[in-house]
Amino acid sequence: MPATIDGPDFIALQVRDVEAAAAFCEAHLGLRRAPASPPGAVVFTTEPIPFAVREPLPGVDLDDAARPGLGVALWFRTTDAQALHDQLAAAGVPILSPPQDSPFGRTFTFIGPEGYALTAHGG
Repeated sequence: MPATIDGPDFIALQVRDVEAAAAFCEAHLGLRRAPASPPGAVVFTTEPIPFAVREPLPGVDLDDAARPGLGVALWFRTTDAQALHDQLAAAGVPILSPPQDSPFGRTFTFIGPEGYALTAHGG
């Protein structure tokens, strides 16, 4: 029988400044650091899939990209998308698409660490 995969079980954003990206995730998204992280990364206690910010992998030049992660849709679940939107907007975080209702609850997209487009949904 051929080997298969079950699905994603770890997601990391490659960033130039790991500490600044981690601080954004803590201050604006309420993420909490895991007790241990590998060198060059900060892992958060997200569920069901662990999430991290990390130094770029060898051969990755983030300065070459118009916007990091272009073509990838990364969604985060929240208990209240509208409240999170309002909180981020008040803090001056750029909003790419305003809150709207969808089959996945209320959704909106914002600019996260180093220009990644992130979508929040729920509530």
